[in-house]
Parts: sequence; C-alpha cells; structure tokens
Amino acid sequence: MALAIRRFLSCERVDVQAIAKELGLARATMHRWFQTRDLLLGEALATVAENRLQVNRARTKGSGARALLDCFDRYNHELVDSDALRFLLAQEQERALRILTSSVGVVQPRTVAVVEGLLSAEMARGKFQPPTEPHALAYAIVRLGEAFLYNDAVVGVLRDADRLHEVIAALLGTPAAGKRA
Repeated sequence: MALAIRRFLSCERVDVQAIAKELGLARATMHRWFQTRDLLLGEALATVAENRLQVNRARTKGSGARALLDCFDRYNHELVDSDALRFLLAQEQERALRILTSSVGVVQPRTVAVVEGLLSAEMARGKFQPPTEPHALAYAIVRLGEAFLYNDAVVGVLRDADRLHEVIAALLGTPAAGKRA
C-alpha cells in the first residue's frame, strides 16, 4: 500500500505488476490482497483522504462548526491543488471518477466515515450541534465536494472550492469567512 500511495503522490501510474515486481511478490499474491487494480487504487486514494482529513483537523485550531469548516476547506483546496489527482484524472478520467465517487467503492464510504467521525467528535465535546444526523450530513458534505470539485474533471479542471466553502458553511450553520482557510 505504501508503494501504491507513493506512486500516486509522485504522479506515476499505480501499476499492480510493477509494484509486485518491485516488492518481489507474485502477481497472484497482489491479486489475493487486492483482487483488482481499481481496488488497489481505491485503497490508496482512501488512505490518503483519511490521512489528509485527520492531519488537517489536527492542524486546525478551535472547535465546533468553524473549525470543521476550516478543516474541510483546507482538504478541498488540497484536492484542487493536487498534482497527483490532476495526473490521475488526466490519465484515467473515467476510472478515476468511478473510483473516487462510487458509493459502492472504497473512497467515498471511507471519506464519509472520516467526515462523520470529525462531526461526531465535535458533538461529543459539546461544541457542535448538526442540523441533521451526522451520517447524512457527512454524506452531503462529501457528495457536494465531489460535485463542486470534480464537475469539470472531464476537461482536466478541479475547481469551485471557494463556492463549496460557502455551501458547507451553510450546512454546518456557520458563516463563511474569507476565500481560503
């Protein structure tokens, strides 16, 4: 997994055969672990997303809706600025969008789970009262992110993080402030 993540972040193709060869593993061993290349790539993308959301929350000062908004804003701007994501979308647009946005895949459900965990943590501290149950709110935040950020991926553009900031602020019940966290 570490090698797949490293290749993704280095804007290289995540190739199961090449990774197996580099690790001295049989291709069949990789297949037993990940079944398909899509699953390996999805696991790598989900792991990166989980990590970046957690790191961004740890780096975001404060608590409650404002801190959550700042955390999500930092993450969304990272996505927009990601050379690795831009490379993946340019090389394998259909596959990348399917892996990133499928509710039956790996990335979206795990990203929703992390966002839900961040919401729930603020609730447990008594710092945030969501307008709806945490899972539905987390799902809405992630799906809106997909719509705003990947909308123009078909032409190689990731964008609209600033408008997304305003919409997530409304969902969290906090004023949007500034264009970037």
